[in-house]
Amino acid sequence: MRTATTLPLPELGVLAVRGPDARRFLNGQLSQEVLSLDSSTVRLAGLHNPQGRVLAVLRLVASADDVVLCVLPRAAIAELHPLLARYLLRAKATLTDESAAWRLEGLWPDTTAAVAEPGSGEGGGLDLGAARREGEALSWRHAADGRRLRIAPIAAGDAAAGAQPDAAAREAWRLADIAAGLPEVQPATRGAFVAQMLNLDVLGAISFTKGCYTGQEVIARAHYRGRVKRRLQRFEAALPAGIAVPVPGDALRLADGRAAQVVDAVLRRDGKLEFLAVAPHAAAGGPDETEAPQAGGADTTARVEATPLPLPYALPD
Repeated sequence: MRTATTLPLPELGVLAVRGPDARRFLNGQLSQEVLSLDSSTVRLAGLHNPQGRVLAVLRLVASADDVVLCVLPRAAIAELHPLLARYLLRAKATLTDESAAWRLEGLWPDTTAAVAEPGSGEGGGLDLGAARREGEALSWRHAADGRRLRIAPIAAGDAAAGAQPDAAAREAWRLADIAAGLPEVQPATRGAFVAQMLNLDVLGAISFTKGCYTGQEVIARAHYRGRVKRRLQRFEAALPAGIAVPVPGDALRLADGRAAQVVDAVLRRDGKLEFLAVAPHAAAGGPDETEAPQAGGADTTARVEATPLPLPYALPD
């Protein structure tokens, strides 16, 4: 049984927004309500393009009254930093890539204790809870399975600053994220999905009462018209001979004919592929107004015999 351990997550970075207008600026850009963010809550949010498609999924942490730390994949920051900076205008805030100044770690729970924490997704959604201070470090709930994320400033001579995760441990963390139904946007899937396709509404990363933000019109229309027929779902499959392990953005064809686009996939030790993919509900019919028509031609998409696996939250009918 696994006891509490720490996993370096060097692929995560920090975009810091500092200044008296930090919350107001982010509130106008993200799908989450940010004005009331304080140390008692950590919130999940989406950054979208004007078409409502997801550019990044962020964790928002208020480390001080005028500082919001946005935790997201480090690879996305170089592209998204200048995009967000264009909207600063006269806001009294600065936007800085501080990834080199912070260490991000995943914390496994003690599996001899209760796995689920109170409020961590019961009844739907993902409540990240409050940031817990541990000296200069902050940690918060990552998923309903008891895992946590921790962020700590890197001090001069910090031996752990450049630590790399063990490959098996990193694979186990990714599998746990897949089991938790947590979407991450990679370069190949940036701008590929409307917010609801990644279940950001179910996970509590969207406020439908906060007012305008980039992409809000499309996301609100999909919500109130109930026309999102493709959702993030979890599957397992035996990988057909001659087919490489799919990567984010790859297209698959399920055995029942549904088209699926991979968000994340891991080849388990038992040889089975476990993956998150955006696909139509099995019983969904009719057009999805968030999707553009596909060009004609022969379908050469790889077909997999995939079995649906449960998520820890319910999807809308």
